Amino acid sequence: MSAPVCVVTGVGPGTGTALSWRFGAGGYRVAMLARSEDRLRALEGEIPGARGFACDVSDEAAVGAAAARIRAELGAPSVLVHNAVAGSFGTFLEIDPADLLRNFATNTMSLLYLARAFAPDMIAAGRGAIVVTGNTSALRGKPAFAGFAPSKAAQRILAQSMARTLGPKGVHVAYVVIDAVIDVPWTRARFAGKPDDFFARPAAIAESVWQVAHQDRSAWSFDVELRPFGEEW
Repeated sequence: MSAPVCVVTGVGPGTGTALSWRFGAGGYRVAMLARSEDRLRALEGEIPGARGFACDVSDEAAVGAAAARIRAELGAPSVLVHNAVAGSFGTFLEIDPADLLRNFATNTMSLLYLARAFAPDMIAAGRGAIVVTGNTSALRGKPAFAGFAPSKAAQRILAQSMARTLGPKGVHVAYVVIDAVIDVPWTRARFAGKPDDFFARPAAIAESVWQVAHQDRSAWSFDVELRPFGEEW
């Protein structure tokens, strides 16, 4: 039997790379999607069985082309982890409305494009998992998040609608809220002086996503929240 295929979007230096490593270590051939082709080529040389596909997931045609290549080169995916994200910040009086539209395209419309591209194969197989990584902006609209939170809230509700459609067909959809500052170089610089325990480790997030994607079908989760033990909430 050939190895299963997992698609990971938003393969940046933090969570996306950790997800690619975790699913690769779990025996998957990983299709990594990101806009940076240089990063993808570097990771191909590091993660066994991983292959990069340069793609702007906010572009429906680009997603369709990448999906066709993935099927031809790796096979139909049984797991999709949508981790791509775009954000801009300010109150509703301060933001450029065009920024919200761009964020909506990356955070919400891309999920629609990806699910429409890959879910039919999962439905035909009678199994599969689609896991979306989000954050607390999906649940609340703080003043400076007017250009970001609406797109993440819409993303979560779209995922919930998908879950209700796909669950009875054997495809698990879950939304993982990451209530944390993720440990990447730019957050370390911004929060200099914070202890290690302040940050969420990308590898730990990836492990939780792996577990959600492999839950027994008799006990599936939809809303999953992850946060460091000391995080106030």
